Amino acid sequence: MTEQSRKFAEEVAQNLAKQAEDDQLRQRSRDWMADTIRHKYSYNFSWLGRPIIQYPQDIVAMQELLWKVQPDLIIETGIAHGGSLIFSASMLELNALCGGPADAEVIGIDIDIREHNRVAIEAHPMARRVRMIQGSSIDPEIVRQIADVVRHKKSVMVCLDSNHTHDHVLAELIAYAPFVSPQSYCVVFDTVVEDLPATLYPDRPWGPGNSPKSAVREFLDANPQFEIEQAIPQKLLVTVAPDGFLKRVR
Repeated sequence: MTEQSRKFAEEVAQNLAKQAEDDQLRQRSRDWMADTIRHKYSYNFSWLGRPIIQYPQDIVAMQELLWKVQPDLIIETGIAHGGSLIFSASMLELNALCGGPADAEVIGIDIDIREHNRVAIEAHPMARRVRMIQGSSIDPEIVRQIADVVRHKKSVMVCLDSNHTHDHVLAELIAYAPFVSPQSYCVVFDTVVEDLPATLYPDRPWGPGNSPKSAVREFLDANPQFEIEQAIPQKLLVTVAPDGFLKRVR
């Protein structure tokens, strides 16, 4: 690292430390996010032509993690329109062009892959790095299929973004977190459900007390090899995954 780069990194660290101490800024960020959720803000974005249904801040955070980890396998639960799969595949393609794993791939699992979404994903230029499996992410047979793939990989990252109830997310964590490589991440999306008014999810089976974050807390109590990397949501301020960036530290 050059002296200029070192100084810039120090400046960024100082900025983030001050930002993390600004309670008013953090509260305004939470209020802004609650307001935007009412308008389905995350539905308004796409990645290389496919709806991604994520906040832009989290997309940038995932790019940083993928560059840092250089995985040769990303496991994603929840496919929807496929934007996240295409995002991951495109990042793996860029990593490969920059000297990263040449055979890296992303596997998406969904209990119901809509045919029009499957067709669009399979027709996408990034499809060669995408594999899709239809079925419940916590079905033991599907977990065994993933385990067979993991055995041939060196660096694995997991992203959980399907059914957001406590029991389902906890079952996913128990099933998929062991596949995460040391110093890589299991990213649990929509932990923000725990911090928002229950009235925002009147037609959903999840809410405060029954959410991805409540599942994360129970999982971490029994799995000290994972730790919450607080620096990521502190940097983002706006994220659907507060307490959801889990790093495998050993």
